[in-house]
Amino acid sequence: MPPEAIDSFREEVRAFIDANCPVSLRNPRDGETKPAATQADYDRWRDIMIERGFTTPEWPKEYGGGGLSKPEARVLQQELAAAGTYAPGVSFFGLAMLGPVLLEFGNEEQKAEHLPKISNGQVQWCQGYSEPGAGSDLASLQTRAVRDGDHYIINGSKIWTTNAHHSDWIFCLVRTDPDAAKHDGISFILFDLKSPGVTVSPIQLISGQSDFCQVFFEDVRAEAKNLVGPLNGGWTIAKRLLQHERAMLSGGMPGVGAGPAAKKKSKSKKKVIEQPRSALAEQARPYVGEQDGRLADAALRDRIAQHEMDSLCFGLSLRRSAESAKSGQGPSAATSMFKLYMSEMNKRRAEITMSAMGAAGLGWSGEAFSATERANTRGWLRSKGNSIEGGTSEVQLNIIAKRVLSLPD
Repeated sequence: MPPEAIDSFREEVRAFIDANCPVSLRNPRDGETKPAATQADYDRWRDIMIERGFTTPEWPKEYGGGGLSKPEARVLQQELAAAGTYAPGVSFFGLAMLGPVLLEFGNEEQKAEHLPKISNGQVQWCQGYSEPGAGSDLASLQTRAVRDGDHYIINGSKIWTTNAHHSDWIFCLVRTDPDAAKHDGISFILFDLKSPGVTVSPIQLISGQSDFCQVFFEDVRAEAKNLVGPLNGGWTIAKRLLQHERAMLSGGMPGVGAGPAAKKKSKSKKKVIEQPRSALAEQARPYVGEQDGRLADAALRDRIAQHEMDSLCFGLSLRRSAESAKSGQGPSAATSMFKLYMSEMNKRRAEITMSAMGAAGLGWSGEAFSATERANTRGWLRSKGNSIEGGTSEVQLNIIAKRVLSLPD
């Protein structure tokens, strides 16, 4: 797009945010007081964004999207961030994983049926991939689907199914030809989790959370029209979806979040320079103290500085990858590199946080520890799963060796 068109769209987005976003959900302007956000504020902003198609800005308008180009979508995200607001969440798995796959592999009936319900937040999705005997070796899955008229009868179970207990539908890998080679007998199907025969059991993690579930299927009837792609052609779709998942996970892993970066004004003789301060350093400051305006612990300063440099380089690499993907091609095997690196970065960040907190990082309950301290402890434990979810780090290394470096098997 020409620069003048981008500038015009930027002004349009700014005017849209000013006119529609409740002040409780954005940065107040001069003379405004920011009130506490209410549920009505969230609902109003969500409905407005859905109506404009901004929850799925790059999807076609006929499927509830905004029909924006990549440069326009980037401008939208920039202006939302500058205003201190965000696009209200819709189905995370539907938006980042199933939606792109349906756009690529789904038929017109499937797109028209499911994509608008993702865009407007009507249906929440979860992913049925891993099984008790088929985690890293996903192609060994045994959940069966047998054709019966206009339906498939599904029996088996899935495990580590994120938010299945809060979801409406599942996109699921099933074995439709048990006699074929294990990669060739798999299909990709969608069905309602409220169907008779579905049982969802949350799994409590070491962090105390229950994000994951085991899901059991006993003679579940899934409509045959919801088989995506060709029969026994699900492995190709599964690999593409995993690339989208790993690209999504590269943007941030569950566990310890980065938090907002603080800023500090440092004065020189000539002018005032805005110097961003590390969120990690700000988090550590109350525990380790200061010396000459810096964290008193030199070793911790080094670890934080290295992490900040790694984060900057990683962000630039992601941006370069996004720029190179403007040709319209989908995500590549390089997403495995990003997912692997982000997993390790997030775990290192959690370790740094715990090192800085010292004994305060041992808190689990009780008034002796603040809510933030207890959350950081749980986040550190939760971060250990980063190297497993979305494909283990060992699997990512295999993909990098084979698909990126072209090393021999």
